[in-house]
Amino acid sequence: MNEVRNERNELADPPGSAPVLDACCGSRMFWFDRQDDRAVFADKRRETHKLKDKSSKGGSRTLTVNPDVLADFTALPWPDESFAMVVFDPPHLLRAGEKGWQAKKYGKLPADWQEMIRAGFLECFRVLRNEGTLIFKWNEHEIPVSQILELTPERPLIGQRCGKTAKTHWMVFMKLNAHDDSSAVAY
Repeated sequence: MNEVRNERNELADPPGSAPVLDACCGSRMFWFDRQDDRAVFADKRRETHKLKDKSSKGGSRTLTVNPDVLADFTALPWPDESFAMVVFDPPHLLRAGEKGWQAKKYGKLPADWQEMIRAGFLECFRVLRNEGTLIFKWNEHEIPVSQILELTPERPLIGQRCGKTAKTHWMVFMKLNAHDDSSAVAY
């Protein structure tokens, strides 16, 4: 896909008129329809890996990261208020090996991860329409969700813990015109 960008590095002709952006889609693991035309799938990587998997026929499975748009969630190429919903599921691992399956599947955080996550929240809220919804997913295996919520001025509306150890958090935010300058609430 050839992308044409303007002086602000925004896509001159964003693909489709989808109301939803998945800002770091990875392999689209939690989507019911991984080709859902209501969403634009963005990620900074495009790659395919063969991963060992004893439960799969042949002992391996293919992991494919193939976004509609190559884009870094810290510098999204869309104009302000482009989407009714943004899905934000950034990498959450610090200690994964560069070539390990977890880094390939989930991505890996850099040393300056706080600034990256802060910039990601700012960009996701920038491209989100007023009264739009941001769906945020975080696994606190290595970094507590309380530290992540300190990186955004927005407060979540609702949230749910899930998984075998209840370390995966799903949260829903709503963008409003007036931002609350108070710090994020404890979760």
